[in-house]
Amino acid sequence: MKLKAHAKINLTLGIKGLRPDGYHEVEMVMQSVELHDCLEFSPIPEGIEIITDSPDIPPGSDNLVHRAAALLMEYTGHPGGIRIALKKNIPVAAGLAGGSTDAAAALKGLNEIWELKLTKAELFRLGEKLGADVPFCLLGGTALARGKGEELIPLPSPKALGVLLVKPTFGVSTAEAYRKYDELPPGPQPDTDGMLGALRTGDWDGLCAGLRNVLERATAAMHPEVPEIKKLLLESGAGGALMSGSGPTVFGLFADFPGAREAASGLELPGCGILVTRTI
Repeated sequence: MKLKAHAKINLTLGIKGLRPDGYHEVEMVMQSVELHDCLEFSPIPEGIEIITDSPDIPPGSDNLVHRAAALLMEYTGHPGGIRIALKKNIPVAAGLAGGSTDAAAALKGLNEIWELKLTKAELFRLGEKLGADVPFCLLGGTALARGKGEELIPLPSPKALGVLLVKPTFGVSTAEAYRKYDELPPGPQPDTDGMLGALRTGDWDGLCAGLRNVLERATAAMHPEVPEIKKLLLESGAGGALMSGSGPTVFGLFADFPGAREAASGLELPGCGILVTRTI
Protein backbone atom coordinates (compact mmCIF):
# COMPACT_ATOMS: atom_id res chain seq x y z
CA MET A 1 0.00 0.00 0.00
CA LYS A 2 1.15 3.52 -0.81
CA LEU A 3 -0.27 6.71 0.71
CA LYS A 4 0.32 10.40 0.09
CA ALA A 5 0.94 12.66 3.10
CA HIS A 6 0.08 16.24 2.15
CA ALA A 7 1.75 19.37 3.53
CA LYS A 8 -0.26 22.26 4.98
CA ILE A 9 -0.03 26.02 5.10
CA ASN A 10 -1.62 28.43 7.56
CA LEU A 11 -3.94 31.03 6.10
CA THR A 12 -4.19 32.43 9.62
CA LEU A 13 -2.56 31.68 12.95
CA GLY A 14 -3.74 33.46 16.07
CA ILE A 15 -2.91 32.86 19.73
CA LYS A 16 -5.55 33.45 22.38
CA GLY A 17 -3.32 32.91 25.41
CA LEU A 18 -1.81 30.17 27.52
CA ARG A 19 -3.81 27.12 28.57
CA PRO A 20 -3.67 25.57 32.06
CA ASP A 21 -1.74 22.62 30.57
CA GLY A 22 1.02 24.96 29.37
CA TYR A 23 0.10 24.86 25.69
CA HIS A 24 -0.95 27.94 23.75
CA GLU A 25 -4.61 28.35 22.87
CA VAL A 26 -4.67 28.81 19.10
CA GLU A 27 -7.20 29.76 16.45
CA MET A 28 -6.02 29.17 12.92
CA VAL A 29 -7.25 28.44 9.43
CA MET A 30 -5.27 25.60 7.88
CA GLN A 31 -5.09 24.52 4.27
CA SER A 32 -3.77 21.35 2.63
CA VAL A 33 -1.58 21.64 -0.47
CA GLU A 34 -0.64 19.16 -3.17
CA LEU A 35 3.01 18.91 -2.05
CA HIS A 36 3.31 15.54 -0.32
CA ASP A 37 5.53 12.84 1.09
CA CYS A 38 4.96 9.20 0.12
CA LEU A 39 4.64 6.27 2.53
CA GLU A 40 4.84 2.67 1.32
CA PHE A 41 3.79 -0.10 3.73
CA SER A 42 5.10 -3.67 3.62
CA PRO A 43 4.51 -6.48 6.16
CA ILE A 44 7.50 -7.97 7.97
CA PRO A 45 7.55 -10.79 10.54
CA GLU A 46 7.81 -8.49 13.56
CA GLY A 47 8.69 -5.03 14.80
CA ILE A 48 8.61 -1.63 13.15
CA GLU A 49 11.13 -0.69 10.48
CA ILE A 50 11.34 2.79 9.00
CA ILE A 51 13.30 3.43 5.81
CA THR A 52 13.75 7.00 4.65
CA ASP A 53 15.62 8.76 1.86
CA SER A 54 16.20 11.86 4.01
CA PRO A 55 19.29 12.25 6.23
CA ASP A 56 17.30 14.79 8.27
CA ILE A 57 14.79 12.16 9.45
CA PRO A 58 15.70 9.76 12.28
CA PRO A 59 14.82 6.17 11.29
CA GLY A 60 14.36 4.91 14.86
CA SER A 61 11.84 5.39 17.63
CA ASP A 62 12.18 9.20 17.52
CA ASN A 63 10.58 9.22 14.06
CA LEU A 64 6.92 10.29 14.19
CA VAL A 65 5.95 7.51 11.78
CA HIS A 66 7.57 4.96 14.11
CA ARG A 67 5.81 6.55 17.08
CA ALA A 68 2.46 6.37 15.27
CA ALA A 69 2.90 2.66 14.58
CA ALA A 70 4.01 1.98 18.16
CA LEU A 71 1.04 3.94 19.53
CA LEU A 72 -1.39 1.88 17.44
CA MET A 73 0.20 -1.36 18.65
CA GLU A 74 -0.05 -0.22 22.26
CA TYR A 75 -3.65 0.98 21.88
CA THR A 76 -4.99 -2.09 20.04
CA GLY A 77 -2.67 -4.87 21.17
CA HIS A 78 -1.73 -5.61 17.56
CA PRO A 79 1.60 -7.48 17.39
CA GLY A 80 2.92 -5.27 14.60
CA GLY A 81 5.32 -6.30 11.89
CA ILE A 82 5.57 -3.46 9.39
CA ARG A 83 8.15 -1.79 7.20
CA ILE A 84 7.36 1.77 6.14
CA ALA A 85 9.42 3.39 3.40
CA LEU A 86 9.17 7.17 3.66
CA LYS A 87 10.02 9.32 0.65
CA LYS A 88 10.41 12.94 1.76
CA ASN A 89 9.44 15.84 -0.46
CA ILE A 90 8.21 18.22 2.27
CA PRO A 91 11.06 20.24 3.82
CA VAL A 92 11.90 19.43 7.45
CA ALA A 93 11.37 21.93 10.31
CA ALA A 94 9.69 24.23 7.82
CA GLY A 95 6.24 25.03 9.25
CA LEU A 96 4.55 22.73 6.71
CA ALA A 97 3.60 19.86 9.08
CA GLY A 98 5.94 17.43 7.34
CA GLY A 99 6.33 15.16 10.37
CA SER A 100 2.70 15.47 11.44
CA THR A 101 1.31 14.57 8.03
CA ASP A 102 3.57 11.50 7.85
CA ALA A 103 2.28 10.40 11.26
CA ALA A 104 -1.32 10.93 10.12
CA ALA A 105 -0.75 8.84 6.98
CA ALA A 106 0.83 6.09 9.11
CA LEU A 107 -2.23 6.01 11.39
CA LYS A 108 -4.62 5.82 8.43
CA GLY A 109 -2.58 3.27 6.52
CA LEU A 110 -1.97 0.92 9.43
CA ASN A 111 -5.60 1.12 10.54
CA GLU A 112 -6.47 -0.31 7.12
CA ILE A 113 -3.60 -2.77 6.68
CA TRP A 114 -3.94 -4.22 10.16
CA GLU A 115 -7.77 -4.19 9.89
CA LEU A 116 -8.04 -2.40 13.23
CA LYS A 117 -11.42 -0.81 12.39
CA LEU A 118 -10.70 2.26 14.51
CA THR A 119 -13.15 5.11 14.09
CA LYS A 120 -12.16 8.56 12.85
CA ALA A 121 -12.69 9.86 16.39
CA GLU A 122 -10.26 7.27 17.77
CA LEU A 123 -7.66 8.12 15.14
CA PHE A 124 -8.04 11.82 15.92
CA ARG A 125 -7.52 11.17 19.66
CA LEU A 126 -4.42 9.09 18.94
CA GLY A 127 -3.15 11.70 16.51
CA GLU A 128 -3.43 14.40 19.16
CA LYS A 129 -0.98 12.43 21.31
CA LEU A 130 1.59 12.63 18.50
CA GLY A 131 1.32 16.34 17.72
CA ALA A 132 -1.08 19.28 17.56
CA ASP A 133 -1.16 19.30 13.73
CA VAL A 134 -1.79 15.56 13.31
CA PRO A 135 -5.60 15.78 13.67
CA PHE A 136 -5.77 18.37 10.89
CA CYS A 137 -3.53 16.23 8.70
CA LEU A 138 -5.94 13.33 9.24
CA LEU A 139 -8.82 15.58 8.13
CA GLY A 140 -7.16 17.51 5.30
CA GLY A 141 -8.71 20.17 3.11
CA THR A 142 -9.51 23.50 4.76
CA ALA A 143 -10.40 23.80 8.44
CA LEU A 144 -10.62 26.12 11.40
CA ALA A 145 -8.53 24.74 14.27
CA ARG A 146 -8.90 25.73 17.90
CA GLY A 147 -7.65 24.49 21.27
CA LYS A 148 -4.14 23.14 20.77
CA GLY A 149 -5.12 22.59 17.15
CA GLU A 150 -7.21 19.48 17.73
CA GLU A 151 -10.66 21.13 17.68
CA LEU A 152 -11.48 21.17 13.99
CA ILE A 153 -14.31 22.66 11.95
CA PRO A 154 -14.20 21.80 8.21
CA LEU A 155 -14.49 24.82 5.92
CA PRO A 156 -15.22 25.30 2.22
CA SER A 157 -11.97 25.01 0.30
CA PRO A 158 -10.95 27.76 -2.10
CA LYS A 159 -10.66 26.93 -5.78
CA ALA A 160 -7.25 25.51 -6.63
CA LEU A 161 -4.83 28.36 -5.94
CA GLY A 162 -1.19 28.49 -6.91
CA VAL A 163 1.17 28.35 -3.94
CA LEU A 164 4.83 29.36 -4.21
CA LEU A 165 6.82 28.09 -1.22
CA VAL A 166 10.23 29.44 -0.24
CA LYS A 167 12.15 27.51 2.42
CA PRO A 168 15.31 29.23 3.72
CA THR A 169 18.41 27.23 4.48
CA PHE A 170 17.70 27.12 8.23
CA GLY A 171 14.96 25.41 10.22
CA VAL A 172 12.89 26.71 13.12
CA SER A 173 11.66 24.67 16.06
CA THR A 174 8.05 25.26 17.04
CA ALA A 175 8.97 25.53 20.72
CA GLU A 176 11.59 28.18 19.95
CA ALA A 177 9.11 30.27 17.94
CA TYR A 178 6.50 30.15 20.71
CA ARG A 179 9.10 31.10 23.34
CA LYS A 180 10.10 34.14 21.29
CA TYR A 181 6.44 35.04 20.77
CA ASP A 182 5.89 35.07 24.54
CA GLU A 183 8.80 37.51 24.96
CA LEU A 184 7.35 40.05 22.49
CA PRO A 185 4.62 42.64 23.23
CA PRO A 186 1.17 41.64 21.94
CA GLY A 187 0.47 42.33 18.28
CA PRO A 188 -2.66 42.30 16.11
CA GLN A 189 -4.49 38.98 15.82
CA PRO A 190 -5.99 37.60 12.59
CA ASP A 191 -9.50 38.56 11.58
CA THR A 192 -10.78 34.98 11.65
CA ASP A 193 -14.37 35.95 10.82
CA GLY A 194 -13.15 37.92 7.83
CA MET A 195 -11.14 34.94 6.56
CA LEU A 196 -14.11 32.60 7.03
CA GLY A 197 -16.29 35.02 5.07
CA ALA A 198 -13.75 35.20 2.25
CA LEU A 199 -13.63 31.40 2.05
CA ARG A 200 -17.42 31.12 2.02
CA THR A 201 -17.86 33.67 -0.77
CA GLY A 202 -14.73 32.92 -2.79
CA ASP A 203 -13.45 36.46 -2.20
CA TRP A 204 -9.88 36.41 -3.56
CA ASP A 205 -9.00 39.91 -2.36
CA GLY A 206 -10.46 39.22 1.08
CA LEU A 207 -8.56 35.94 1.31
CA CYS A 208 -5.24 37.60 0.49
CA ALA A 209 -5.91 40.56 2.79
CA GLY A 210 -6.81 38.23 5.65
CA LEU A 211 -3.50 36.33 5.71
CA ARG A 212 -1.97 36.81 9.17
CA ASN A 213 0.29 34.72 11.39
CA VAL A 214 1.20 36.07 14.82
CA LEU A 215 4.28 33.82 14.98
CA GLU A 216 5.73 35.58 11.95
CA ARG A 217 7.00 38.47 14.10
CA ALA A 218 8.64 36.03 16.48
CA THR A 219 10.47 34.06 13.80
CA ALA A 220 11.36 37.24 11.90
CA ALA A 221 12.94 38.67 15.05
CA MET A 222 15.34 35.73 15.00
CA HIS A 223 15.64 35.45 11.21
CA PRO A 224 15.25 38.72 9.24
CA GLU A 225 15.32 36.70 6.02
CA VAL A 226 11.63 35.89 6.56
CA PRO A 227 10.24 39.41 5.89
CA GLU A 228 12.73 39.83 3.05
CA ILE A 229 11.38 36.71 1.33
CA LYS A 230 7.81 37.84 1.94
CA LYS A 231 8.57 41.18 0.26
CA LEU A 232 10.10 39.43 -2.76
CA LEU A 233 7.05 37.18 -3.15
CA LEU A 234 4.71 40.16 -3.14
CA GLU A 235 6.92 41.93 -5.68
CA SER A 236 6.81 38.78 -7.85
CA GLY A 237 3.04 39.12 -8.17
CA ALA A 238 1.65 37.13 -5.26
CA GLY A 239 -1.78 38.31 -4.16
CA GLY A 240 -0.70 37.74 -0.57
CA ALA A 241 2.24 36.23 1.28
CA LEU A 242 2.68 34.77 4.75
CA MET A 243 4.95 32.61 6.84
CA SER A 244 3.44 29.17 7.48
CA GLY A 245 3.23 27.80 11.01
CA SER A 246 6.32 28.53 13.07
CA GLY A 247 8.27 28.95 9.85
CA PRO A 248 10.58 29.58 8.31
CA THR A 249 8.81 28.70 5.03
CA VAL A 250 7.06 31.69 3.45
CA PHE A 251 4.39 31.18 0.80
CA GLY A 252 2.90 33.40 -1.85
CA LEU A 253 -0.68 32.88 -3.03
CA PHE A 254 -1.51 33.15 -6.73
CA ALA A 255 -4.85 32.92 -8.49
CA ASP A 256 -3.69 29.80 -10.33
CA PHE A 257 -0.82 27.31 -10.60
CA PRO A 258 0.71 28.73 -13.83
CA GLY A 259 1.00 32.15 -12.16
CA ALA A 260 2.91 30.65 -9.24
CA ARG A 261 5.18 28.69 -11.58
CA GLU A 262 5.96 31.78 -13.67
CA ALA A 263 6.80 33.79 -10.55
CA ALA A 264 9.07 31.02 -9.29
CA SER A 265 11.10 31.13 -12.49
CA GLY A 266 11.98 34.77 -11.83
CA LEU A 267 12.99 34.44 -8.17
CA GLU A 268 16.64 34.76 -7.25
CA LEU A 269 17.08 33.37 -3.75
CA PRO A 270 20.40 31.51 -3.57
CA GLY A 271 20.35 28.59 -1.16
CA CYS A 272 16.60 28.65 -0.59
CA GLY A 273 14.34 25.79 -1.55
CA ILE A 274 11.66 26.94 -4.02
CA LEU A 275 8.62 24.75 -4.56
CA VAL A 276 5.46 25.34 -6.56
CA THR A 277 2.25 23.60 -5.57
CA ARG A 278 -1.49 24.23 -5.31
CA THR A 279 -4.23 24.13 -2.69
CA ILE A 280 -6.40 21.01 -2.55
